[in-house]
Amino acid sequence: MRPTLLIDRSDRARIEISGAHAVATLNGLVTNDVAALKAGQGQYAAALTAKGKIVADMVVLMLDDRLQLHASPAAAPGLRAMLTKFVNPRFAMLADVSDATSDLTLVGGNAAELLARASNGMIGVDALAALPHFSHVTATLGGDTVTIVHLPAIGANNESVYSIIMTREVVEAVRETLYAAGAVGASDVAMETLRVESGFPAWGIDMDDNTLPQEANLDEMHAVSYTKGCYIGQETVARIHFRGHVNRSLRRLTFASGVEPPRGAVLQDSEHRGIGDVRSTALSEREGAIGIGMVRREVDDGETIDVHWEGGGTSAIVTGKAKGAIN
Repeated sequence: MRPTLLIDRSDRARIEISGAHAVATLNGLVTNDVAALKAGQGQYAAALTAKGKIVADMVVLMLDDRLQLHASPAAAPGLRAMLTKFVNPRFAMLADVSDATSDLTLVGGNAAELLARASNGMIGVDALAALPHFSHVTATLGGDTVTIVHLPAIGANNESVYSIIMTREVVEAVRETLYAAGAVGASDVAMETLRVESGFPAWGIDMDDNTLPQEANLDEMHAVSYTKGCYIGQETVARIHFRGHVNRSLRRLTFASGVEPPRGAVLQDSEHRGIGDVRSTALSEREGAIGIGMVRREVDDGETIDVHWEGGGTSAIVTGKAKGAIN
């Protein structure tokens, strides 16, 4: 088993919503059922346009007295704009704590064991492993208080992921504590490769405000509730779910001969008809050249398709949808 990787994801947005009506306010803005969350729980969700297209995806954490939203740097501007527009300060308060906090993420099969060591046994391996995805606990690492969030497994080997949130003032001390416990520093490139191995969509690359939630497989990622009350964009999402289907969706791809096509490369069937395009790509030690593409629904998993771009071409095997959800 390879070492547990430590990846600094402090560039992600962290926005808090508080006040007596914070839960009801956010519940009317996102696809998942925020009102069902209890303190210590969390979920994956998205904010949509009135036409049901994805403005931003996010992780929602229910803290003791407020909600905290985590979004990628690409998705953050859209999320901030939507919250600023629709959160009435008479009912709920917004606080952008991105600059005041940090996120150190651990990835690896031994991540829970490493965190237990770093806490000097104050939090157990079994307790960390048993946390439902997106749930979180408060812990002390090297004398500093942090929030540990259990994210869904990632990568070809389904490696464990824990996001550690702390104030910016203590990030270097926490980092050194994690290194001393056995973590190995890694870059964003490693996280990106694992993301593509899993088929998790990234906003601004695989999906944007022209993409429907079902096209980005958010149903499969448990990011959409069909039993909660109304929210922006709900009518379109519900109509597709109950009465129809989307004609395309994000699928994982494995490219031939180790060739990584450029983003936007055209996908074609055996009769040279366009069936989609390439979005994310990565070079995986385990799987070779891989990617995520938006592919027509009539293309079966396991089917070999052609990939074309200016000055080049290859083939690819369609290997299925995303295996879970990590933001």
